[in-house]
Amino acid sequence: ALIQKPMGSDLSQATEILEICRSKNLKAAVNFQLRFAPMMLALKDAIAKGWLGDVVDFDAWLALATPWQLWEFLLQAPRVEIAMHSIHYLDLIRQLLGDPKGVHAKTLGHPGHKVAQTRTSAILDYGDTVRCALSINHDHKFGRKHQACEFRICGTEGAAYLKLGLNLDYPRGEPDILEIYPKGGSDWITVPLVGAWFPDAFAGRMANVQRYASGEDAELVSSVEDGWNTMALVEAAYQSSAAPATPIAARP
Repeated sequence: ALIQKPMGSDLSQATEILEICRSKNLKAAVNFQLRFAPMMLALKDAIAKGWLGDVVDFDAWLALATPWQLWEFLLQAPRVEIAMHSIHYLDLIRQLLGDPKGVHAKTLGHPGHKVAQTRTSAILDYGDTVRCALSINHDHKFGRKHQACEFRICGTEGAAYLKLGLNLDYPRGEPDILEIYPKGGSDWITVPLVGAWFPDAFAGRMANVQRYASGEDAELVSSVEDGWNTMALVEAAYQSSAAPATPIAARP
């Protein structure tokens, strides 16, 4: 079975879904399809081959204009940005870096509309070696020139840059870009990509479910067991956002 993301509206629903799948012995996965986008498959392969060394920095930076009106059901939803959009990035980061110890986050709306949240800042805690930060702004409606949708991943011996073209001028989008500065290299290399996030990631996501069910794939990627961990991270981000910040001392 393939379940659309998110895995329920909150962690309690995700837990209920997980328990149902366990009780019925269902082979079920969540549609976290960004993992199957060609640029992300290539990035994962480059990291696995050691081209970046050990990953120590992950930056996600979005400043764009998302047409939320395309999804009318989201206009009244209580949880939007993290639960419906940045959940893709959190899930991908978990795949690449593992589960963080915790998260500091703030997510909020915008005075120009009534969508619950469209702007998020988050720091994932991976200890004292790895820094992971997300800066997400869906309300940069001032022309394409300074808009961005990109990841920067730095390792001890190399780095990677990705442009997620789909989100720019959505739904038409722009070409995805993956560039790598490999271990021992002297310049950036543009990685040729075959396919794009849409529709190829969806095809890969569904193919993995079918191949796992038939015994051709050994791993069910983004299974409900693993998907629950992504939902736990999302829940922690919302809890962090609702909690008060550390107060700054008043001048004596």
